[in-house]
Amino acid sequence: MIYQVYPRSFADANGDGTGDLEGVRSRLPYLAELGVDALWFTPWYRSPQADGGYDVADYRAIDPAFGTLADAERLIADAAALGIRTIVDIVPNHVSAEHPWFVEALAAEPGDPARDRFWFRDGLGESGEIAPTAWTSSFSGPTWTRTAGPDGTPGQWYLHLFASEQPDLNWNHPEVMAEHEAVLRFWYDRGAAGVRIDSASMLAKDPELPELAEHHEPGTHPHLDRDEVHDVYRRWRKIADSYPEPRVLIGEVWLPETERFVRYLRDDEMHMAFNFDFMTAPWACEAIRSSITTTFEAHRGVDAPPTWVLSNHDITRPVTRYGREDTSFDFAAKRFGVPTDLALGRRRARAAALLTAALPGVLYIYQGDELGLPEVEDLPEGARQDPMHHRSGGTDPGRDGCRVPLPWTRTGPNHGFSGTAAEPWLPQPADWGSHAVEAQQGDPASTLSLYREALRLRRTEAALRGTDFAWRESEPGVLAFRRGEDLTCVVNFGDAPVDLPDHAAVLIGSAEIQGDRLPGEAAAWLRT
Repeated sequence: MIYQVYPRSFADANGDGTGDLEGVRSRLPYLAELGVDALWFTPWYRSPQADGGYDVADYRAIDPAFGTLADAERLIADAAALGIRTIVDIVPNHVSAEHPWFVEALAAEPGDPARDRFWFRDGLGESGEIAPTAWTSSFSGPTWTRTAGPDGTPGQWYLHLFASEQPDLNWNHPEVMAEHEAVLRFWYDRGAAGVRIDSASMLAKDPELPELAEHHEPGTHPHLDRDEVHDVYRRWRKIADSYPEPRVLIGEVWLPETERFVRYLRDDEMHMAFNFDFMTAPWACEAIRSSITTTFEAHRGVDAPPTWVLSNHDITRPVTRYGREDTSFDFAAKRFGVPTDLALGRRRARAAALLTAALPGVLYIYQGDELGLPEVEDLPEGARQDPMHHRSGGTDPGRDGCRVPLPWTRTGPNHGFSGTAAEPWLPQPADWGSHAVEAQQGDPASTLSLYREALRLRRTEAALRGTDFAWRESEPGVLAFRRGEDLTCVVNFGDAPVDLPDHAAVLIGSAEIQGDRLPGEAAAWLRT
């Protein structure tokens, strides 16, 4: 199981209100007890934090808010001593506007080689006042920002598929390729077991930068999933395989076409990629079954395990999402004021936890999901930091609600997140202590206890360690599948109890099971 750490919100050791690497190191026993095999850290590098660290200014330095390079090396080593590997986040599509390369490019004249590492272009119109293309940013709004000379004279435009503080790199430039390969080796040499690759399908661009058409033949989109992007990952795979203990490449690949997605998982490219189809699917029996089936079919032709994840640092937390009328997830549809039944969402999130943990493949858990944390939707307007919120003109709630610092204790400063009363970088709700690790630790019915037991069984049950999987017949609104010879997972998506299939024992349930009936919105693992 791979556990995602958002360092800014995990644990604060120095008491300044921001999580840090020493805070994570102090909580390694908790992670080991949970059953973590590897930690994936979102970017911990030096950054202005215009986009939560995904605007990297220096890949070889830890942001001072999180600690030092020595702290990172110590954390990697101490985690390894507990059998926990470390995965670092690589952001190859763009850098921070404060990265030395971009600072140099801005200071240079048009046509200077320093600008060739990025996408600088003259504007359209009589005086270049129109952006080179009408592409829309992943964070909404334009993808081009115009520069100005020292005297304020408008100049060229530069491309940023995300925020303006994140200029896109030109992957046709040999220095861009060489620098990222050097960064891979830098972290692999320090003990990192692998990298998670942000926006992995967006690196390659058509040098002509044409406008978007209604339809593009596969591999020819101006800035998404172009065929030449695979050359990058073939080179990276050779580096990963060159180590005595081969390192891992994990891709963030958001693509609707299965046949395009699996190209990233060929045996000379990535080892695995995130399953966004499953994560964003609605909590509905047929939708979940279809997503699982599609996932298995997609991976059948490649030597890569499927991945299962319910949320991450970008996605509305399951407890909140599953309590809504529309339980799917779509960035474009996020709005304030969507009603949520948290009790219903919590029941479904617990059932989803057992469902995902029972599937063959690699399980990912985002920090705090094991505590059943809800999305924090009532953050003060002045506290919100996500560029998705600000670039939308305030209509998109953004992603801050799933990034609120974790609660460790029922009471005390910041519920144990910090050892001091310093204001945390995002405010915690008044009831946060009721979700704390301390509050759930000794409660066998808590969500934390459910996760711990499910992960223990996932390690110890032979049926769950292999790849054997088969659907079992079940009534409408119920999913049932067999793992190995003697384990069955049953998930009831309805609101009324259903009869369990014949079984010798109930290994674990997401809700209390009365007799041989599985409650609505619940899941169970059975010895059959």
